[in-house]
Formats: sequence, C-alpha cells, structure tokens
Amino acid sequence: MSQPFSTVSHNELHLGLLSEQIVQIGEHLRKRSWTVSCAESCTGGGIAYALTSVAGSSDWFNQSWVTYSNNAKSAMIGVQQNTLLTHGAVSEQVVIEMVTGTASTANSECAIAVSGIAGPGGGSADKPVGTVWFGFRFGEQTVSVCQRFRGDRQAVRASAIVFAIHKLHHWLVANPV
Repeated sequence: MSQPFSTVSHNELHLGLLSEQIVQIGEHLRKRSWTVSCAESCTGGGIAYALTSVAGSSDWFNQSWVTYSNNAKSAMIGVQQNTLLTHGAVSEQVVIEMVTGTASTANSECAIAVSGIAGPGGGSADKPVGTVWFGFRFGEQTVSVCQRFRGDRQAVRASAIVFAIHKLHHWLVANPV
C-alpha cells in the first residue's frame, strides 16, 4: 500500500527547492497544450500554491479546489456520497473520484487530488495519522498512490505537497506517461 518516501519537517518546505521541478512541469504542460488543476483536502491548497509560485504558471495552471469537507468533495467535484460513506474520505476510491471529477469539471488534461490525515487526531489503526492518498490524472490515465508520512501536522502537510510535486514531475518530465 505505501511506498517509501522521505518525510520533511514543516521548516524544510522551501518553494525555491521545488521551483526547478515546477518550471519543468510547466514547460512540459505548455508543450502539450495541457493544463493542470487540483483538488486538495489535507494540504489545504498548498499544492496549488506551490505550482503557481513560478512566473508563467497562468499559461498551464487552470484552477483548484480546497475540498476539505465531504460535502465540498461531493458538491464541487462530484465525489459520490456512497463512496465517502463506504470507504471514508481518506481512501483510494475517494481520491480517484476526486481526481476524475477535478479533471472533468476543470476541463484539464492533468489533475492532482489529495486526501489524508494530517493529525494530530483523526487517525485509526487502519489509517494512522500521516496516511495520505494521492490521485493523478494524465490524459486518460489515472494513478493512485498512498503514503504514510511521519511528523507533526505541518510536516505531514509539507511532505504531501513535496511528494505531489515530485510525482507530477516524475510522470510528466522524468518518465512521461
């Protein structure tokens, strides 16, 4: 279920360290005439903030939703209430519906969705604090990934933002899908 990925502390999230990857992501999106959109829960808009931190991002960044509540996930990007009730907001099924709904609603070829438990409360034996599900959409391909990050709330959120940018870079630039 989880793949290893190093956790960063909240003090380590420096957008300058991500900016080279973000610029490359933007170049690849621009070359394809694609846009990217996001639906974020536990990261609270941090991925969108990172992506739009570079000049020229308006050429390829379309829009974003912070769908923190289950109602927002349903109302804004079409996550089915039954999926939320059956699997919980932090699940593969929900991020797949989030990313699919985001791509469709925004009319973006590329999309990112994230839902997780940043803590300090809210975890369970099956889904401990630090569990974060990601959904990525590239054209017609959808990929989901689960990570378990360590640290306090800010470290989990920062790690999730960095992971999302790294994965987006990997799939668009380093190993294009």
